Amino acid sequence: MTYKQIIALSASVWLVGCQTTNQSQSENTTEPNYKVASSQDVYDALTVLALAEEEQEVIEQIPEFDDVWQRIRYQLSIPVPQNRAVVAERNYYAKHQKYLDRIATRGTPYLHYIVEEVEKRQIPIEIALLPIVESAFDPFGYSHRSASGIWQFMPATGERFGLKQNWWYDGRRDITESTRAALEYLTYLHKTLDGDWLNAIAAYNSGEGRVLRAIKKNRKKQLPTDFWSLDLPRETTQYVPKLLALSDLLARSDEFKVTWKKIDNKPAVELVNTGGQIDLAKAAEMADIPVTEMYKLNPAFNRWATDPTGPHKLLVPADKAYGFKAQLAKMDAKDRIRWQQYTVKSGDSLSKIAKQFDTSTTSIKTLNKLSNNTIRVGQQLFVPLSNGEIDNNLLSGPMRIAANNKANRKTTHTVVSGDSLWKIGRKYKVSTKDLMKWNNLRKNATLRLGQQLTVYQKTSSTLAGNVTERTITYKVRKGDSLARIAGLYKVSVSDIMKWNGITKNEYIQPGQKLKLKVDVKTG
Repeated sequence: MTYKQIIALSASVWLVGCQTTNQSQSENTTEPNYKVASSQDVYDALTVLALAEEEQEVIEQIPEFDDVWQRIRYQLSIPVPQNRAVVAERNYYAKHQKYLDRIATRGTPYLHYIVEEVEKRQIPIEIALLPIVESAFDPFGYSHRSASGIWQFMPATGERFGLKQNWWYDGRRDITESTRAALEYLTYLHKTLDGDWLNAIAAYNSGEGRVLRAIKKNRKKQLPTDFWSLDLPRETTQYVPKLLALSDLLARSDEFKVTWKKIDNKPAVELVNTGGQIDLAKAAEMADIPVTEMYKLNPAFNRWATDPTGPHKLLVPADKAYGFKAQLAKMDAKDRIRWQQYTVKSGDSLSKIAKQFDTSTTSIKTLNKLSNNTIRVGQQLFVPLSNGEIDNNLLSGPMRIAANNKANRKTTHTVVSGDSLWKIGRKYKVSTKDLMKWNNLRKNATLRLGQQLTVYQKTSSTLAGNVTERTITYKVRKGDSLARIAGLYKVSVSDIMKWNGITKNEYIQPGQKLKLKVDVKTG
């Protein structure tokens, strides 16, 4: 018996039940006293049948796919206008088949998982294509604005959506956690921006404040507030068309003679809870995979081991998960970390020992089950060791840079007399624009004595060659000042003056060319 037949039978029983014989009726009565079903009873029963038919129809219509791209194609729902912006982006992608192949190769471990998460939240499937626009599925992607990971989270936005960032770990590069955060952020933006998905996607790129201001501006002028009518930054006006172009190219791949390299429509990875800190090289050995693959699947970890305070979860290939869990179950927690014994000397402290062995005080405390930082001369400590091979030989350039980079350090600045955003920015070598964004300040905001401001400072890489100084030429524009240019390129005013021989009382003029020495990432 089919599902529909079972529901139909149940509904008919319901209708018949509405006509039950009155039990108090005399046995001598020749004609039973039927209770006639009310119109509401009939309506309810027919509604059940209609819903059952509708559900059965949906179940029958959804085919099973063996390719994730086909699964996405079937569910595309956002209309794609054939305007100049979309057509230009689509034509570009269509001419670069090798790029589409690289995207598919990079996305193979992640795309099925992302599609599943998007479907769970019942949001447009097009969102699963967004990491292509953001990072081309590069898990170690890092932008000039300090955005990181396949979803390209800025430090402050990542923190806002619960992405932990510290010496050990950067949640912005965590595949599962960043996917959760990105989908939560997009859902929030969709709700905030009156249910408009294109505006929500635009806000993911430029921030909800920027889009809300553009909407407000149009409303004042009694203009439409859809994405195509808003005055938004150039990057954002290209960003949304890129996503729509990819959607259109996927929907009409035969027409544009492009292929989407097959990605099996089944889980490629499984998330395994290790239950505690583990050396990534050891984990790779236990999972029977190369260390490079362990880092590709778990790019959030900055060090040779997972964060001692968590998260304690690793992505491993789905076909290796069972064996990995079996190895974990029979291994003592202490054996999951490479360590050596160290005898505490006079003048030692946990922080000094940690620095000496390129680890953290937390890791030493965890391994030795210490409740505080107190140690004594002659005490024997287990000290975690890093694996030099990971740093030097096993990882590619971009992977090594990401694995060794420290996360941006969060600092709290307390406003004192005479402070200004420009002065604070100069002190920490950040722009006033970033200070405003991190602290939700307006352009002309007045600072208060004692006010606490959040500042994110870049920390230098442990690898030589990660940052290269390049000299560029900047043409002064109308309204420019040395402070504005310094903030834009994250250099100091005094350096600009020194590089260009500008004296203290000299003014810059529109059209004037300035030499700037800028640090550019080469990884």
